[in-house]
Amino acid sequence: MEERTVREHLDELRTRTVRIVIAIIILSAVNLTIGIRWTESDMPIPIPYPYPDPLNSISIQVIHAMSEQLVPEHVELVQLAPGQAFFAQLQVAIILASILAMPLIVREVAGFIGPALYKDEVMIVKRITLPAIALFALGCIFSYLVIIPFMLDFLYRYGETLGIQTFLSIGEFINFVMQFIVAFGLSFLLPIVMWVISSADLVDKNFWRRNIRYAIVVIAIFGALITPDGSGVTMWFVALPLIALYALGMVAVELKIRDSM
Repeated sequence: MEERTVREHLDELRTRTVRIVIAIIILSAVNLTIGIRWTESDMPIPIPYPYPDPLNSISIQVIHAMSEQLVPEHVELVQLAPGQAFFAQLQVAIILASILAMPLIVREVAGFIGPALYKDEVMIVKRITLPAIALFALGCIFSYLVIIPFMLDFLYRYGETLGIQTFLSIGEFINFVMQFIVAFGLSFLLPIVMWVISSADLVDKNFWRRNIRYAIVVIAIFGALITPDGSGVTMWFVALPLIALYALGMVAVELKIRDSM
């Protein structure tokens, strides 16, 4: 296969990046202008359908759902600056667009790096794609359903014991929830990272088992850093699933190496 110049590689990278950016912009615009409605209740099964509605768009509906499911009772979401609510909607719209555009992003990234990989490396990329997406989604769902509600409720009770009325800024609330969801989703990719490192022969087969004590300490520190309540309880809500994932990755690596021998 004919080798391409650096300029040709840069041109291809720019083209693929522009495609991704355009897709995210279009999907973000859809999230900001289109809402989801349901067919009439007299139908056997209500069916969702898109409807132009900027005042009740998909991003607004997601924020409403997050407010109802995550904000503790008697806590109010407030807007502390003009436009804060809009920028919160914009942030949600962009993150949702990035998630929806993930198949295109994966295809463009794979298309760019694919020619530089050997056949076995291409097979590694193909094998980890679906498990990586599944683990990322599992981490996001777990943080949304378990970790975030517990933390917000715990932090609210700090103020409640002092008789203080709690208000949450809509901007800070969205930043906290979305960043925590993404961070926790990425942390669930730990077994994939371990598997890739071992597949590339960067460490020996006993590396992960030999260093499991240090891994537990690092994971516990990570859990303490990303949980703001200081109780030590939510830290283990974060750390224990990651320790389990580390053990899963360790076993998967050892089985892979044993099968390849």
